[in-house]
Amino acid sequence: MCGKELPFIQEAFASNFIAPVGPHVDAFEKEFCELTGAQYAAAISSGTAALHLALMLCDIQAKDAVACSTFTFAGSAFPITYVGATPIFIDSEKTSWNMDPQLFEDAAKDGLKKGNKIKAVIVVHLYGQAADLDPIIEICNKYDIVLIEDAAESLGATYKGKNTGTRGAIGIFSFNGNKIVTTSGGGMLVSNKKEFVDKARFLATQARDPFPHYEHSTIGFNYRLSNVCAAIGRGQISVLPERVKRKREIFEYYFNKLSELPGFSFMPEAHYGVSNRWLTCLTIDPGKSKTTAEQLRLALEKENIESRPLWKPMHLQPIFKKCLAFTSGVAENLFDHGLCLPSGTNLSENDLNRIIDCIKNS
Repeated sequence: MCGKELPFIQEAFASNFIAPVGPHVDAFEKEFCELTGAQYAAAISSGTAALHLALMLCDIQAKDAVACSTFTFAGSAFPITYVGATPIFIDSEKTSWNMDPQLFEDAAKDGLKKGNKIKAVIVVHLYGQAADLDPIIEICNKYDIVLIEDAAESLGATYKGKNTGTRGAIGIFSFNGNKIVTTSGGGMLVSNKKEFVDKARFLATQARDPFPHYEHSTIGFNYRLSNVCAAIGRGQISVLPERVKRKREIFEYYFNKLSELPGFSFMPEAHYGVSNRWLTCLTIDPGKSKTTAEQLRLALEKENIESRPLWKPMHLQPIFKKCLAFTSGVAENLFDHGLCLPSGTNLSENDLNRIIDCIKNS
C-alpha cells in the first residue's frame, strides 16, 4: 500500500457504501480511462472474470476456435473453456517472449484449411512487456479475427507510445495482490466500444433487466468490483508511474550485478515499447553456468528467499494436452531454464544485495 488508499477507504466506510457498485467504482473506472487512454472501462471482480466477459462480448460460443498465447498463466486460457470454445496455443518469439506473429498466422491459415476458423485471439503481454501488436493486428484484419488483449501483467507498459490493453477490441487488466497495483482482488475491462462496456456491466451484475423487481432474460454473473476495493484501486493507480519506475530500477540493479555471470540472460526489452518490468526474469544456460534455474531456486529457498520458475506453457499442461498448439520450442526452453526473481517495489537495497549474494554464491 502507498498510503493514499486510506482516505478513499475511510470515505467508503463513512458513507456506508460497501457493496458492489458505488461512487468509488464510477470514479475508479473514469480515472483508469484517463490513465490508460481507453475510452470506456468496467471494474470487474478479477482479470479472469473480465476475460470471460470479453469472450462473451465477442460472441465466442461453444466449439469456436480461440488462439491464445501458450506462455502464460492459466487464467489467460481457462475462460476459453468457460464459454465452451476450443483453445489453440501459439508459441513465443525470442524478442519479447510474447506471441510469435508468424506462428499465429500459421494457425489462422490452418484453421481456414480445416474449416475451423479462428474467431478470436487472446494476446498476453507477458511479465509486463507488450507483444508485437502491429503484425498481430494485421493478421487479425486479414483473417477476420477479434483481438483481445490480456494486459493483466502489463499495466503501465507501452507499445509504440500507447498503453497496452487499448489496441484490441477489448483489453483486460488484473489487480490481484501480486500485480503492479492491487485492489486486493479485482480487474478491469476496457474498450473503445461503449456497447461492449455497457453490456459487460450488465452481465457482471447478474444481468438484471431494468424492472423494479428482479427480472432476468439473460444469464448473468456476480462479477462487479466492490466500492471498497475500488477505493483501494483509486489510491493505487495514483502512484502507478512511481511503481513502474521502481520496478525498472529493480531490474536494472539485478542486471548490473548479475548479467556478467556465465550463462545468465535477462528478459529482453523489445525495441517497440517500454516494459513495466512487473517481474525481473532471467534464464540460465546450464551449459555455460555452474548452476541451473532449479538449483538456484532451491538455493534461494534455503535462505527464505522466494523465486519461481517461469510460466509452464499451456500446451504442456495436463488439462490442455489434447489441444492444438503451434510451437517452436521457445516457450518450453524458457520454462526449462527460466526464473522469476523477487521484484516487490518495497525491496530495499539490502534486500537486493542479500538476494544477489545468494545467487553469486550458489
